[in-house]
Amino acid sequence: MQTLALFQERSGLRHYLRDHYGDHTFEHLYRWNWFDASLLIPYFVVLVCLAFYGMHRYQLVWLYYRHKKKATKEPPRHFEQLPRVTIQLPIYNEQFVIDRLIEACSHLDYPRDLLEIQLLDDSTDETQEVARAICDRYRAEGLPIVYIHRTNRHGYKAGALDEGLKVAKGEFVAIFDADFVPPPEWVMQVIHHFAEPEIGMVQTRWTHLNRDYSFLTQVEAILLDGHFVLEHGGRSRSGVFFNFNGTAGMWRRNVIDEAGGWQHDTLTEDTDLSYRAQLIGWKFKYLQHVTCPAELPIEMTAFKTQQARWAKGLIQTSKKVLPHVFRSNVDLHTKIEAWYHLTSNLSYPLMIVLSVLLMPALIIRFYQGWFQMMLIDFPLFMASTFSISSFYLVSQKELFPGRWYKTFLYLPFLMSLGIGLTITNTKAVLEALFGIQSAFKRTPKYRVQKKGEKTTAARKYRKRLGIVPWIELAIGCYFFMTIWYAWVNANYFTIPFLLLFVIGYWYTGFLSLFQGRFERWRSGANFEESSPKPFPVGV
Repeated sequence: MQTLALFQERSGLRHYLRDHYGDHTFEHLYRWNWFDASLLIPYFVVLVCLAFYGMHRYQLVWLYYRHKKKATKEPPRHFEQLPRVTIQLPIYNEQFVIDRLIEACSHLDYPRDLLEIQLLDDSTDETQEVARAICDRYRAEGLPIVYIHRTNRHGYKAGALDEGLKVAKGEFVAIFDADFVPPPEWVMQVIHHFAEPEIGMVQTRWTHLNRDYSFLTQVEAILLDGHFVLEHGGRSRSGVFFNFNGTAGMWRRNVIDEAGGWQHDTLTEDTDLSYRAQLIGWKFKYLQHVTCPAELPIEMTAFKTQQARWAKGLIQTSKKVLPHVFRSNVDLHTKIEAWYHLTSNLSYPLMIVLSVLLMPALIIRFYQGWFQMMLIDFPLFMASTFSISSFYLVSQKELFPGRWYKTFLYLPFLMSLGIGLTITNTKAVLEALFGIQSAFKRTPKYRVQKKGEKTTAARKYRKRLGIVPWIELAIGCYFFMTIWYAWVNANYFTIPFLLLFVIGYWYTGFLSLFQGRFERWRSGANFEESSPKPFPVGV
């Protein structure tokens, strides 16, 4: 109520003072009080914290280019005799993509007598019958594949991988999630890097099967490209810790055991194990030129589920491993980089605080002219927001030098999407900070690649987010009112920034609520006919 009263009072007072006394006298007539300070101090503290995380993105770009000559290409040596490799395929209710995954594994260019494929199935639906039938079929054709089904999901994905390791025969273990399609040459491109005895894990870059499916998947692809090009590239080239991404990578089997095995007390068991392995001295490699395509989430609810799981898991991992990192004898640069990497999702609750304080801060600072905005706010906004756009522009320039400039069209929406995720990701981060446990929520895979392609899998596996989309729409309305206030008070500088908030919250909210309804309306009576079918049982 006090903020509302200030809004009503100062909106009129602002014009009166400037009209009758001029700008200079107007500024001296205004005096801060304790209420103003109690809002503006945390407002600027939050902006400074976000600016530090933003500046870190610039540092990753700098590391990427500074150490460009250290990029890993061909292995320095080769095995004289190829070792045995186990391929682990952890799945959970993946009936629409499982046949594609196993078919891709059947074409891997590696001696079959040195290859073992484990289908680790925790499914609770008809995927069990589908997967067992596919394994039987390919095993009859000579593929060394075994089907392992658990009657419980203890430990979720980490538990399934650990169960498979108990009977695995390979010296090296590669892992692919259900939505990945490893190319035939993948194992041979990776395995010889382990001829260096100090290498414990090799990660390859994800590409995207359905990048052009929709506007959402285009933005998702750019977000992931930034991670795999500049984050992994900058960290690996400069010799600091980076993480296995849970799939499209290969481990030396004994490294997993030495580091304490797969543990399921965090939702990012891959990052947890990665840090534990590097802390005991093992080296990791990242192969940017070796790629493995995968399917991007096509629905906003699925994308939110994925991002929330990653956000919560990284904070859980930071609480678990950062104390060990800081007590270790690794160099200071590695420790600082580990902090930024594992705590980056703290920016989401900071964004919530910023969202709450933005309107009161505008009201309190109604006297402020463009010079003060340029001197104080502009550098902070440049550090915290422009760093995002430049970060992803550089990643696209590295991957697509001939058409990277098209990324400019996606940048406002890319930043808006990041803002729109703040509600679900803040909830996930707070759960991690307060030790609230939750189940491993997998990302639904629908097996769609081309624009306009439809699937019945969405109706089967679509998730709802309860009241969250309505909260997002309400916050979007709040920022729309903030834009109106900024316009009325001639504070035009802030309007583009505020528009990002409106677009982000409305976009994520509306898609979460109505994307499924829109798909059903668009597909109409042909929905069932054009949808992919799971592999027939018994074939």
